Amino acid sequence: MTGSSAYTVPKVWTWEKPSGGHFASINRPVAGPTHEKDLPVGRHPLQLYSLATPNGQKVTILLEELLALGHAGAEYDAWLIDIGKGDQFSSGFVEVNPNSKIPALMDRSGEKPVRVFESGAILLYLAEKFGAFVPTDPAVRAECLSWLFWQMGSAPYIGGGFGHFFAYAPEKFEYPINRFSMEAKRLLDVLDRRLAESPYLAGTDYSIADIAAFPWYGGLVKGWLYEGSAEFLSVQDYTHVLRWADAIAERPAVQRGRMVNRTSGPLERQLRERHDASDFETRTQDKLEKARD
Repeated sequence: MTGSSAYTVPKVWTWEKPSGGHFASINRPVAGPTHEKDLPVGRHPLQLYSLATPNGQKVTILLEELLALGHAGAEYDAWLIDIGKGDQFSSGFVEVNPNSKIPALMDRSGEKPVRVFESGAILLYLAEKFGAFVPTDPAVRAECLSWLFWQMGSAPYIGGGFGHFFAYAPEKFEYPINRFSMEAKRLLDVLDRRLAESPYLAGTDYSIADIAAFPWYGGLVKGWLYEGSAEFLSVQDYTHVLRWADAIAERPAVQRGRMVNRTSGPLERQLRERHDASDFETRTQDKLEKARD
């Protein structure tokens, strides 16, 4: 895994050609739209524009959990944003999220539409809007929000760090893989130690902190994120994380949330767009054919 030559750092960095391996075609050093295109709008107040990456799954899991609790106002339309094709750089998407990252949410339930971007902000917004999955006791709420923002801050080390260099980089180099593997294992140990103290991150109750962390850390220990990574990181050592991940993975709302805006894996686990709860049951041949496109 050791590179054959060292990189000479220039005095001034310039963008000369696409880079980034698997994501080279969509990486660029500037913001803003690349093309004009309006976003679709469905019939529900909540309009989600997303993809079933770990960050996208956070929001669909929470929405499905809210619906399972009986919050009818949490009904939503989930529109697929294909980041491989650059959908996130459309003028409509940039209006909702100037950072051009999924997920992005428009809440049209009030007189004036409200945009919310960044997955952690969306989780907190929805939890407060519906009064669920965020504690009201000040001390427990502080614990919940601390772990929520811990996940938001640590995700780049798992995704853009470990995941990128382990799975997606066009060349394998020892230093970045070692560096980010060390950090991934340290973060798993932080999580494991916390979950040795309590069943969930904020304490005894399942919350948005768990919903935020599960698609990343649960996915990592269950081998869903990067092929071979669970064995590489010896995830069997993190017994409390595994217990927590297994418990959350069994929740029906989590299973539904993981399906929404999914474009990979078995067809029966994909629901590219979701506009009604019945979409999970009425998986017609037309939908399966669309999933193959």
